[in-house]
Amino acid sequence: MSDKILIVDDEAEIADLIEVYLGNENYTVFKFYSAKEALECINTTDLDLAILDIMLPEIDGFTLCRKIREEHTYPVIMLTAKDEETDKITGLTLGADDYVTKPFRPLELVARVKSQLRRYKRYNPAHSKEEEKAGDCDTLSHSGLVMRLKTHECYLNEKPLVLTPTEFSILRILLENKGRVISAEELFHKIWQDEYYTKSNNTITVHIRHLRDKMNDTLSKPKYIKTIWGVGYKIEG
Repeated sequence: MSDKILIVDDEAEIADLIEVYLGNENYTVFKFYSAKEALECINTTDLDLAILDIMLPEIDGFTLCRKIREEHTYPVIMLTAKDEETDKITGLTLGADDYVTKPFRPLELVARVKSQLRRYKRYNPAHSKEEEKAGDCDTLSHSGLVMRLKTHECYLNEKPLVLTPTEFSILRILLENKGRVISAEELFHKIWQDEYYTKSNNTITVHIRHLRDKMNDTLSKPKYIKTIWGVGYKIEG
């Protein structure tokens, strides 16, 4: 059964092009030129990933992303015509997992899609049985923070911590490597498993910031995620 991917972009040429490339990879594509048209699909279809343009008529991509995150945890990739940090940060803060700036190479977008789906299937028990093999490693914990890998649940001081797939992945990697500093580049490659990383890419930084907000952690006096300036991030062992 092929993965189901939602495409929402009011530029028909771009939406059609993405559809062709994803169709060539045997994905099932649901394509819409406006968010209003896409809402019914989101509410009635068991999707695996969404690709959303930010600049949409009537309802923008940010609003659509927020709507998806009310009910679903599948990956969201935002498309933006602006190379502006505010758009990227806003999308990631609302729960998007990645962003691609227009104009983009279709093969790069396909690589991002594949990477997001691999990670989602790995950590989502509804899509993969891989975690059933985890055995005694099913639970990771540290100072009131508990992650249950089989059920993709996270608790902080016994209260549920609602995380996006990317946030869950980052926190898991840091917990699995307690005491070791992990660079932003290493985190990026572990999560997305592609070569499209540059020093100016602040995707990990934004996700770390959002994780800290959800955990009531601080940059100056962190209890969980510590920044090692110029090196990376770690959770003390």
